[in-house]
Amino acid sequence: MTIAHLVLEDGTIYRGRAYGATGRTLGEAVFATGMTGYQETITDPSYAGQIVVQTAPQIGNTGVNDEDPESRRIWVAGYAVRQASRVVSSWRATESLDARLERDGIVGIQGIDTRALTRRLRDAGSMRAGIFSGDAVGTEAEMLDQVLQSPQMAGQRLADVVSTPEAYRLPATAERIGHLAVLDLGVKASTLRYLQAQGFDLTVLPHSVTADEVFALGVDAAFYSNGPGDPAASDQYVELLRELLRANLPFFGICFGNQLLGRALGFGTYKLPFGHRGINQPVLDVATGTVEITSQNHGFAVDAPIGEIVESPAGFGRVQVSHYSLNDQVVEGLRALDLPAFSVQYHPEAAAGPHDSMYLFDRFAALVRERKDA
Repeated sequence: MTIAHLVLEDGTIYRGRAYGATGRTLGEAVFATGMTGYQETITDPSYAGQIVVQTAPQIGNTGVNDEDPESRRIWVAGYAVRQASRVVSSWRATESLDARLERDGIVGIQGIDTRALTRRLRDAGSMRAGIFSGDAVGTEAEMLDQVLQSPQMAGQRLADVVSTPEAYRLPATAERIGHLAVLDLGVKASTLRYLQAQGFDLTVLPHSVTADEVFALGVDAAFYSNGPGDPAASDQYVELLRELLRANLPFFGICFGNQLLGRALGFGTYKLPFGHRGINQPVLDVATGTVEITSQNHGFAVDAPIGEIVESPAGFGRVQVSHYSLNDQVVEGLRALDLPAFSVQYHPEAAAGPHDSMYLFDRFAALVRERKDA
């Protein structure tokens, strides 16, 4: 048994056992409330730079497989669970979660009181943390000092790290309706599958792409993916989006893409105290009054007025908050009324569910068809 410590920047220490790889890892400690979908969680590029605390009491009972990953690798900086299942009981499993974490070099901890840790993060907010095990364990003062020297999440630009290194093409898997440029800021595999299933040929582009390169593709629409980091540190993507909007190109954004649309339209963004992470987040659709149960993973949000139509501060016409959280009234969606552009903060493509918001892919496809027929 290898002893492990999780150290928060406020000096709180949780003592447990090593899980996955041993060593040291640093990142922002956040909690995720999903009861299922842990493999999708750890392979979601939006979690880059974060130590994920799972609130579900037992993790790993279905192992991992080669079909459910959302990207090419595990992206979490570290992983913390209450009880790691000792038995893998799914016919789809190819190995245990513990073995995959160890093979991919992900330092984790098990056997800690994740309820107490989650309450601490809810009360004090997400904070820098470190997991130390094996030879990396030092004195409490030494470990805390390493945590305090690590960077804050605010101000970090991480999409550069998770984006595809070069462009690639994916064909439509339904009747073709157009060619879509996808800016990969940490895109999930399920997102690409759903866009293909709507009839889009996809060109998935690296974060460094320019507007001229996008226009040279002759695309019918553009999409911004989810991703990690602070939208306020991402002016390059904001300026690119403004050029696409000025060209009247239909646009859809998810999660990080929603924050970047907000900034492109002239609104600010801010860091939430502990964010929204899980698959049980209630959101109100302003247009229909429908409450959607959504999957979310974000620590930043758009600062825009709810309940009124306002002029875009950046000169893009009228804008409306289309969705908002029923837990804390955080903006969960934007709709440009004078441009063919909209976005949502949550994840309609949630592979582990829920699927209340799948209609948004239909809405985007319909928007592109209307523009092509006009």
